[in-house]
Amino acid sequence: MNATIQQDVVRRLVQDFEFKERDKYLQQGVCPKCHKRELFTSIEKPWILKCGRENNCGHQVLVKEQYPEIFEDWSKRYQATPETPHAAAEAYLREARRLDTEPLKDCFTQGVFAKDNMGSATVKFKLACGATWERIIDQPQRFGKQKANIRGSYVGHWWVPPSVNLLEVNEIWITEGIFNALSLCQAGLPAVATLSSNNYPLAALDTLAKKLGEKPRPRLIWAFDGDKAGTKHTLAFAARSEEAGWKVRAAQPVKSSSSLDWNDLLLRGRFNKSDIKNYRYYGDILLAKSPTEKALLMHQHNEWHSFYFEHNSRMYWFELDLDRYMRAYERITNTGTEVVMEWEAKERAVKESGGVTEIANCWLTPLYFQRSEPTDESWYYVKVNMPNRPAVKDTFTANQLTSSAEFKKRLLHIAKGAVYTGSTKQLDKFIQMRLPEIKEVKTQNFIGYNKDYAAWLFNRVAVCDGRLYEMNDEDYFEINSASVKSLSLTPALDLNPKLNEFITGWVDDIWTAFGEKGYVAMAFCLGSLFAEQIRERDKSFPFLEIVGEPGTGKSTLIEFLWKLAGREEYEGFDPSKSTAAARGRNFAQVGNLPVVLIEGDRTTDNAKQRAFDWDELKSLYNGRASRAVGIKSNNNETYEPPFRGSIVIAQNADTDGSKAFLERIIHIYDKRGQSVQTRYAAERLEQIPVSQVSGFTLLATMREREILQVYGQGYERARSELESNTNIRHIRIAKNHAQLAGLLEALALVVPVPVERIEKTRKAITALAVERCQALKKDHPLVQEFWEMFDYLDELAPHGINHSSDEGEIAVNFNHLEEVAAAHRQRIPFTLTEIKKLLKNGNERRFIDTKTTRSAVSERHNRGKGEVQRMPETFRCWIFQREK
Repeated sequence: MNATIQQDVVRRLVQDFEFKERDKYLQQGVCPKCHKRELFTSIEKPWILKCGRENNCGHQVLVKEQYPEIFEDWSKRYQATPETPHAAAEAYLREARRLDTEPLKDCFTQGVFAKDNMGSATVKFKLACGATWERIIDQPQRFGKQKANIRGSYVGHWWVPPSVNLLEVNEIWITEGIFNALSLCQAGLPAVATLSSNNYPLAALDTLAKKLGEKPRPRLIWAFDGDKAGTKHTLAFAARSEEAGWKVRAAQPVKSSSSLDWNDLLLRGRFNKSDIKNYRYYGDILLAKSPTEKALLMHQHNEWHSFYFEHNSRMYWFELDLDRYMRAYERITNTGTEVVMEWEAKERAVKESGGVTEIANCWLTPLYFQRSEPTDESWYYVKVNMPNRPAVKDTFTANQLTSSAEFKKRLLHIAKGAVYTGSTKQLDKFIQMRLPEIKEVKTQNFIGYNKDYAAWLFNRVAVCDGRLYEMNDEDYFEINSASVKSLSLTPALDLNPKLNEFITGWVDDIWTAFGEKGYVAMAFCLGSLFAEQIRERDKSFPFLEIVGEPGTGKSTLIEFLWKLAGREEYEGFDPSKSTAAARGRNFAQVGNLPVVLIEGDRTTDNAKQRAFDWDELKSLYNGRASRAVGIKSNNNETYEPPFRGSIVIAQNADTDGSKAFLERIIHIYDKRGQSVQTRYAAERLEQIPVSQVSGFTLLATMREREILQVYGQGYERARSELESNTNIRHIRIAKNHAQLAGLLEALALVVPVPVERIEKTRKAITALAVERCQALKKDHPLVQEFWEMFDYLDELAPHGINHSSDEGEIAVNFNHLEEVAAAHRQRIPFTLTEIKKLLKNGNERRFIDTKTTRSAVSERHNRGKGEVQRMPETFRCWIFQREK
């Protein structure tokens, strides 16, 4: 290993695994699997980390996979010179692939690969047919899924290592990749590479057969990878080559939750005699033509007397009847007609006495274990394969796996026509053999950003540290050596990972249709993707309220902003029509994504609509829980999911609530001002497909570090400016709008926004802050309407309705007010409960207290009246200070 690489690796290992350096070894490192101080490796050759608890753990960590960034810049570490023109390529083979490069001096060269204005050195090999194959070695992830490049046609041909003479060998191991073939050769097994699992080397085999002439042909060992494509083509090519007259066997890499190829096994040092015997065994059972043949192979290899196994996507059970076996063995060995070897007698006895039974018309593959920590629930995620049908993946609980009756019902439920006919004993054997070896996947019960992993987990893609991850075939993400997934299915975000399909022309349409207000909403949308980080930095994140007359385009704007997050045909939910549980789930089901609340006409008399209290949202401003729920357990535990997203409110009328709630809002009011141009722009926004704009969310999250840096700088500048503005006296309002101004500056990192539009929108944000401060000085519209009606009735009623005799105060008895209003046919457009809450926060006539008051109205009314018509002398009144 290069001295620089070795030093970097050792330094990182000591830092990350807490190793202690002793002699020539790193010892007592913390094993990432069992968390015991049993991890060790060599200081000189730290290729692989091993846990010393062989029986209880035995975990291994491949350094190349743990620190891929160290093994990516080969051209920088190994500069080409006239004496060593292939220095980087040779170092890659030697240190990244652990191959002996001495025998390979003349069979590879160092090449160059270029794409999208990016370049990399390559390791290049040439086939006898003239085609070339090269592996990209400098930061290959830059080129997406393309890690290798092939020039010319290689169909029907293979690559032969220089150390292999195909005319002199007894068997040929046929692999997919060149590095796999070289790994097998280094282990003493003659191998060739077809470069692809779907390339049947017909021309190469025909040429070899002609060269051999009458000489015995070598046996072909089909040794493709153990994945789906590899096993499929192993079966097909083995049958095809056997029909062509070749002797055929197969070999497969060790089966594990992470698919390993032959080079992976070389890196792990797993090529001793017993390992190779196992690889041949895996190939033999793959090629078995019947369930009985496979059962016998497994019995002979493992010496098990009863076990389950798979054949053609069906589950079988093998059980050896020992009495029948002993009788058959004695009869075979005691026959006098022929001499039978012991191993042959045992095989024949097993065939006669063994029993193979189908116990399920499908095959189950346990993939991993997943747990929900907040609710203490857990599941086993299982794949169900059936012959000639697509695989189905779903969960089983512990109860469903420990009872054959429950297992049978669950299996039928998740996979159409899948039937289990085995016993609980046979099911127990399956659990005992398969479940302990599966991995555990960490889960979250929401969609979006998770602080624990510093990653955004969406439905099919994830983002972490500026990198995009797609969900693997087992429905989880591998992020920085962590296996994670979301259990939530809502919301369903269809984010397009093909970022080259992302378009930005819509930025002009938003400006045309909505102007500065559209850019304010877009900046808030960007901020929603970083709500958790902003709250961690600034301890709060504001709400956005979009209010406007009907037909001003609020729905068009909000639905388009949802498209940026991959959600189509959705605006929001009405909290007044939702239960408390439904509201709580809406608030808890996202992280770093918006939650949009829409409200119907407030003038209706729907009791449910009036039930929602906007002050319920106050705690969400700081990211605290919206509600607490009890956990089903035998103790007093509760679960309070924090609020991880942002709040957008869209309706025709302003929200009502306490001043503390209203201060948390950035308020946008849109009046009618459409033209033909705005209509065309809005229609274009409605017609843009999600696939062309959802890249906004991915591009933004991939530039997390730059966006938060620009946001922080812009926020500090804007806050200083707003707090020094004499028209802005509220610290919280200045802070909220400064956060929005910082996000506006960061918007240019994601989409092309002209500087002049940024400046206009920045001035508009300052104006919004000033307007918000002025709005808080005014009473709520319903409060103003109440006092207008009160003053009108006070003048209209013969003795008034103000019960106070103090000229500086107003005393209101609401029952008396309702009675007078009814007498004069005045409709009260609000409930008393609703208006009492708003009156307490009034500004012009401030609420003082509630107390029993000697009524001035009663005094005026009772003068000269008889006993029957007299009014009570005292009333329970709300006291307000009269405006000056």
